[in-house]
Amino acid sequence: MTTSDRHNLASAPLDFVEWLGGRALGVLTHVGTVLLLVVEALRWFFKSCSKKRVGTGAMTSQVIRIGVRSVFIVSLVSFSIGLILALNMAPPLDQFGSRELVANIIGVSVLRELGPLMAAIVLTGFAGAAIAAEIGTMVVGEEIEALEVHALNPVRFLVVPRLIASIASMWSLAVISNIVAIGGAMLVSKLVLNIPYQTFWSNMLSQLKVVDFWTGMIKATIFGILIGAIACANGLKTKGGAAGVGKATTDTVVQCLVSIIIADSLFTAIFFIFDLN
Repeated sequence: MTTSDRHNLASAPLDFVEWLGGRALGVLTHVGTVLLLVVEALRWFFKSCSKKRVGTGAMTSQVIRIGVRSVFIVSLVSFSIGLILALNMAPPLDQFGSRELVANIIGVSVLRELGPLMAAIVLTGFAGAAIAAEIGTMVVGEEIEALEVHALNPVRFLVVPRLIASIASMWSLAVISNIVAIGGAMLVSKLVLNIPYQTFWSNMLSQLKVVDFWTGMIKATIFGILIGAIACANGLKTKGGAAGVGKATTDTVVQCLVSIIIADSLFTAIFFIFDLN
């Protein structure tokens, strides 16, 4: 073995540690950028509220563009999830003679977990990708610089409406997802599992608590903040023309999905520890 080979073998672990440290530093830097953007956006929002100069028109248009157009696909996915849950839970419960308890399980799982999660995943594809591409195109076209030249803060005029719209859309879509998923489960339970509507409804209500609904809505709020902030942050740091816009869009979808799953896991653990469920 030559001296060069020995040197390469000795430096390989150091190269891996250096690569790993660089990746970790990059992730932490990006997380810090997103957090600072959220703080800055909220500061501008509350400042605008105090001066009664909130751009409601911009927020309304973003809610329509982000949330309203997502209603159909969210409803379709949620209905399918409710149907699938009911059909898959019936056989195991039949072994204990408790098929009617399908309603109890579906009510809790949808309100706490699946309703907000499905809405967030769909909204990531609709809103996250669209916001990142839109702002990224503005950056490439030097429209952001034009705003700054006219003393207009990009965070106030671009980030705030999209962030607030993402949160408001998540609230609405989470409620819609809950209703449609439970409706789909109730329908298939009646038509296929022979569980009467009244039995399904009474069993589900006997299991549910108000905290189940608010648990899901807290998660929906966090998901909305993550989607809006990550999409805006990636859009604002776009570089490299059309290829950069494509990369920002892809990064946004991946980062939003990973962040949503991690946040969902953390909040579920917190609610379990503090016995909020």
